[in-house]
Amino acid sequence: MNRTLTFGGRTQEPDIRMLSDIEAVLLDREILQGRDRELYYMYRDLALSRRDRETMLEHGLRYDITIIPPAMLGREYVKTVGHYHPAVPGTDISYPEVYEVLAGEGHYLLQKRTGGGSVIDVVLVRASVGDKVIIPPDYGHVTINTSNKELKMANWVSREFASVYEPYVELHGAAYYLTEDGFVANPGYRDVPEVREVKPKSFSDVGLARGREIYGLVKDLGKLDFLNRPQEFGWLFEDVL
Repeated sequence: MNRTLTFGGRTQEPDIRMLSDIEAVLLDREILQGRDRELYYMYRDLALSRRDRETMLEHGLRYDITIIPPAMLGREYVKTVGHYHPAVPGTDISYPEVYEVLAGEGHYLLQKRTGGGSVIDVVLVRASVGDKVIIPPDYGHVTINTSNKELKMANWVSREFASVYEPYVELHGAAYYLTEDGFVANPGYRDVPEVREVKPKSFSDVGLARGREIYGLVKDLGKLDFLNRPQEFGWLFEDVL
């Protein structure tokens, strides 16, 4: 299937995540058995116009789209690898991120770890079209598609860092796997709290309102300053989860 994306009159080929790329984080790792396949598609650093791109560069932000077709990976639903974000230089606070569901439904499984690596909070956010999900500082996250429809989501994130995948790979995934029968605890973790669920919220102070696509914030990127300077937005993150 052709996975070329047309955005702003330009075509872009995706970075493709293969089953073999996420083998280490699967509940049923034996499903690969030499039979690799495409899982999901990432289109990074998109802009509708040259002016928009210049504005994004000035504000140190990046807009991406990810598409995750429905699938089962053994007993669990198709998912992303999972990653954490590094700390903002000069602080002990990690960069946040914001997502929007453009089509389908997304389950965002977040987990917060301490400096010693222990996970002290696990949160599930179920999001449908138009919902916004903020990944607050110090949380890692996995996106899961449990539906029979293609999940298409967008995100804004700081350009100033690279995602940190190693903690998820080393522990063979998130603290929980989501299967058709519910959550299954990952034995690689110790003393992990139960999953708690929160609903998506609107945050109009930073331009995140249901039904208003987040790409439109390119006209007012000052609203997204919290993505580069989270240490100044504690009031926002207190209400996220």
